[in-house]
Parts: sequence; C-alpha cells; structure tokens
Amino acid sequence: MTNSHRKALAHLRKADPVLADVIARVGACRFEPRTDGTHFDAVAQAIVYQQLSGKAAATIHGRFVALFEPDTPPAPQLLTFSDERLREAGISRQKAGYLRDLAERVHSGAIPIDELETLSDEGVMAALTSIKGVGPWTAQMFLMFRLGRPDVLPELDLGIQKAIQRAYRLRKLPTPDRVRRIGAKWAPYRTVASWYLWRSLEVED
Repeated sequence: MTNSHRKALAHLRKADPVLADVIARVGACRFEPRTDGTHFDAVAQAIVYQQLSGKAAATIHGRFVALFEPDTPPAPQLLTFSDERLREAGISRQKAGYLRDLAERVHSGAIPIDELETLSDEGVMAALTSIKGVGPWTAQMFLMFRLGRPDVLPELDLGIQKAIQRAYRLRKLPTPDRVRRIGAKWAPYRTVASWYLWRSLEVED
C-alpha cells in the first residue's frame, strides 16, 4: 500500500463510518492507474469499448490497434483510414466518426493530448468531452484510471449508485446529486472511495 493510499484510508475512515465499514469488508487498497501506452491510446480504447462486453471489446480493440504502424503518430494515420477499413476491424460507423473526431482534434492541436496531465481536472474534462462520443463518465474514468487523479467521484456511474444504496441502506438508487452530497465528506480522496464502492459490490455481506 502506498503512502497516498494510507492517507486516503485514514481520512475516509474518520470522515465516514459507513465507508469505514465498506473498507473493512473489501480489505487492502489495490487501486493503481494504468500507465502503459499513450493518452491517445487510452481515449481511443475507451471509445472502442463503449457498450460492448469485455471480451468482444478486447477483440475489436486488438484489431483496431493492429491497423497502425507503431513508429508513426496515430492521429494522422487514423485520419487516412476509410470507414470500410475500420468496419473490417469491427468498428461501427458511429464509433468510426468518434475516433476520427478524436484524431482530428489531436492532429490540429485543439486537444493537447500529450499534456493532459498538466491540466486541472476541470480542464481535462472540458478537453475530453469536446470529442464526439466522449461524455463525462468516460472523461472521469480517464482522470481516475489513466491520470490517477485522487479526487474524482463518478456520480453518474450505476455501480457507484448501487454501492451507495447498499452501503447506506437506501430505499432506492441515489440520484447523481445525492451521490455528490454523500461523497462530499470523502474529498480530497473520492477516487479511492469510489474504488472501494465498486469493489464492495463483489463482496458478500
């Protein structure tokens, strides 16, 4: 466990007895951001994976990655791919449009993809949600699992809502606004809190 995890857990246990119980049931914190590949790869993968099961998404993403020459920047390459070539890899016409929009914005410099880590959370959210097909949830996942930002609460995530309903014994799923209110006390470590909530759905009472 890293020192930052220790600080997060100490704060979360003290700030919220309900979450302290969740932490006790789940156990050690194993949250780590994924640092392999590039930011462009991570956003493109998020688009490819939308609304697909893990196995199918992984297969299609593998075919998509195989289209690229490894020593050439991917954005200009992607702009040369026809819809037919992307369709052969399993990419839908709609997602092809999203991926092309990503490539155009990166190639033009509208999105400083390689410097996203220098932006604030709000700046990253604004940059990524300007891409067609990239909404707030996808941008929040990038902040959490790519950049390792410590204070992200994906209030729209159904898993987070279900975990809060279960932990707090709520009669119905909390609204995004209620998720934000409940999670306010977890700041500035809402990412770790969210990780524990997701994991809690895998643990029996």
